[in-house]
Amino acid sequence: MIRCMKTPFRASKETIDHLFQCNRISGEVWNRCLELAKEAHLKTGKWITKSALQKGTKGIFPLHSQSVQAVCHKYLFARDAALKARKAGYKNKYPYKRKKHFNTKWANNGFKFFENGKIQLSMGDFEGKRQTPLILWIKELPKGPIKEIELIFDRQLQLSIAYEDGQEVKGNSFVNRSAIDVGEVHTIAAVAENGENVLIIGRKIRSIHRLRNKKLAELQRKMSKCTKGSRQWKKYNRAKRYVLSKSNRQLQDALHKTTKQFVDWCIENEVKEVAFGHVDGVQRNTSHRRKRKGVRRRTTNQKLSNWSFGKVYAYLTYKLGATGMSINKYDESYTTQQCPCCSKKRKVSSRNYACTCGYSNHRDIHGASNFFAKTFYGEIKVLDFSLKSTKYLRIA
Repeated sequence: MIRCMKTPFRASKETIDHLFQCNRISGEVWNRCLELAKEAHLKTGKWITKSALQKGTKGIFPLHSQSVQAVCHKYLFARDAALKARKAGYKNKYPYKRKKHFNTKWANNGFKFFENGKIQLSMGDFEGKRQTPLILWIKELPKGPIKEIELIFDRQLQLSIAYEDGQEVKGNSFVNRSAIDVGEVHTIAAVAENGENVLIIGRKIRSIHRLRNKKLAELQRKMSKCTKGSRQWKKYNRAKRYVLSKSNRQLQDALHKTTKQFVDWCIENEVKEVAFGHVDGVQRNTSHRRKRKGVRRRTTNQKLSNWSFGKVYAYLTYKLGATGMSINKYDESYTTQQCPCCSKKRKVSSRNYACTCGYSNHRDIHGASNFFAKTFYGEIKVLDFSLKSTKYLRIA
């Protein structure tokens, strides 16, 4: 399986400066892609092809040819993703923003590794001359064949190394199915076919988001009173980057722990297939502002923007796949509103769902149960099995 390792490195000051320059040049490559795409569309009315894009960026930048091609591929991926979203009814924009920096990537023959932790990054040929490779060292090499290296910035320059860990996907003889209802208060609410159900509390993730938003708002207010580019403005901007970097690491750690707990629960209950709600774009149709006691607040948008359902799905995809389990997205519309007994629809504001027909259940377990029925039975109805007592899990 492909794994990724982010690691700091040691290098001379000259090499560090050259690496910063590489990311600036990659930004120029991105801007060149935007220009070529615009020119092609104005002339022909069609999108620029992959071969034309690579031809238009070949030999004019002092980078390895594969590094230049990697930027072109990212542009094409962003363009195709925007097209897919627009076809789905969303108002996504095609890539248009110019960049000052862009991550530089080395693949295949663009690098060499040595046993003492030394890494040699090739800069390729430029103007008929072979450029001097960049030398740097890391503390520990990944255990497996290296696929590619990406130069990233997280408070400092770091390397993101993709490698093959040599592990094969494990097989299993599990037969149960499960459905997940993702949320903000409870990151994961799940129901399994054997009657087991679990709630993984996400209050820590929510608290990290709220503290980050509070700190960023405070810094932004201070920056608005300074002249852009001044010494004090730069000081606040560094503090802003620190807050973002620290909170991102905290959120990543919390989400990894949350998804690990769910995978362990699936193994314990012999789950073979997991259904995940298709909630992409749910925050796009919310109102921008909401009045409450004469004060305008963007509460709904902030809550939905803090909802990390995309990362939860991404983490579960490879963690469940490594153990032989599958996860797929399905439509979950009205699963939290409809009663499985009388089919009436109602919205609730409390943590419990109660219907006039006498049915009641925890709101998130109710949503997961209805989602299970809609996915695997074809309609929202009472489950063919009885639910056991709910298991609560909390990340440390």
